[in-house]
Amino acid sequence: MPKIGVVGGSGIYDISGLTITEHKKMTTPFGDPSDTYRLGEISGVKVAFLPRHGLPHCIPPHQINYRANIWGFKELGVERIISVNAVGGISPEMKPGTIVIPDQVIDMTKGRKSTFFDGDDVVHIDFTEPYCDQLRESLFKAGKKSEIALMKSGTYVCVDGPRLETKAEIIFFKSIGANVVGMTVMPEASLSREGELCFACVAVVTNYAAGITEKRLTTTEVIEMMKRVSGHVSGLLKETFHLISDKRGCACKDALREARM
Repeated sequence: MPKIGVVGGSGIYDISGLTITEHKKMTTPFGDPSDTYRLGEISGVKVAFLPRHGLPHCIPPHQINYRANIWGFKELGVERIISVNAVGGISPEMKPGTIVIPDQVIDMTKGRKSTFFDGDDVVHIDFTEPYCDQLRESLFKAGKKSEIALMKSGTYVCVDGPRLETKAEIIFFKSIGANVVGMTVMPEASLSREGELCFACVAVVTNYAAGITEKRLTTTEVIEMMKRVSGHVSGLLKETFHLISDKRGCACKDALREARM
């Protein structure tokens, strides 16, 4: 069974070089995932791929069944998840085309079902470091090996959508330390931690956020930029798969230890 899972965001509906051997339709205690899981191999590494918004792209970010998506990966035997996300750049260095591996997140979403533990089992996971350091390090090594430039830190502020942000909101997000803005990394990251899975984000800056430039924001530029950098993303993922150690030396696998009340 695959040990690595990839969640594809807007404009990333497959992984170049991934030979799909099975489409796995699943149901979970939390409902149906966004689509079937594409199980396959790339250079001998088994991978499970899921298009976050379904195929065709038909599920907006606020209606994604995040719990079902992450639960499905865990049921498949996945231990590590790499999430690919389209984001808007807030900081000047976050130019369109930049690939960021965030190290922090600010959750501004409201009303999303963001935990597996909403019954009598009360759990408080440690989320000080929301992304797996070991998985992020594999991405950095892959970037260096494949000569793909990566921004090695950044804070991703996650909003509900589906509308884009106002100029005032972006000014506020910048003031609290956010570098990029998107709509999908939460609760993917926290659910992965609850599932004791490693999680890392590959955030592709597709445009400047609202008000950073005079340019009007469009979904067209998002898809066009994702298409433009899709080769780099696929190359980065392919190299990363080979650099991920079979042994998990991080704390993610023990996230529920001493987390229950």
